[in-house]
Amino acid sequence: MEGRAGAGAGRGLAAAGAVMAALSVALAAYASHAGAPEAREALRSAALFLFGHGIALAALAPRAARRPGRWALLGLLLGTVLFSGSVAGARLLGWSSAAAPLGGILMIVSWLAWAVDAARR
Repeated sequence: MEGRAGAGAGRGLAAAGAVMAALSVALAAYASHAGAPEAREALRSAALFLFGHGIALAALAPRAARRPGRWALLGLLLGTVLFSGSVAGARLLGWSSAAAPLGGILMIVSWLAWAVDAARR
């Protein structure tokens, strides 16, 4: 049963990664027209993390055959949304960027979890 559920989760993670990459292009394009230089830099940083992790999810999701690998990729998804979403939300909507450090920590932990799972395959 885990095989079928895992395949569905992998497809969902890969699709989420592709959407993240597409959104990063739009965010980077918007950043090139943002007002203040510090806003442009913050939005570019958010777009960079969104793009890199989106591509990683799209590429790695099919390899996440085991539950620990899928959890690691889910952590990458959540961490990226928290980090990039918090940074972009702060610049575009005036939201707090307080979730950005939590997102960054979650990305780091998730990459380490992916490494452990990869080493055990």
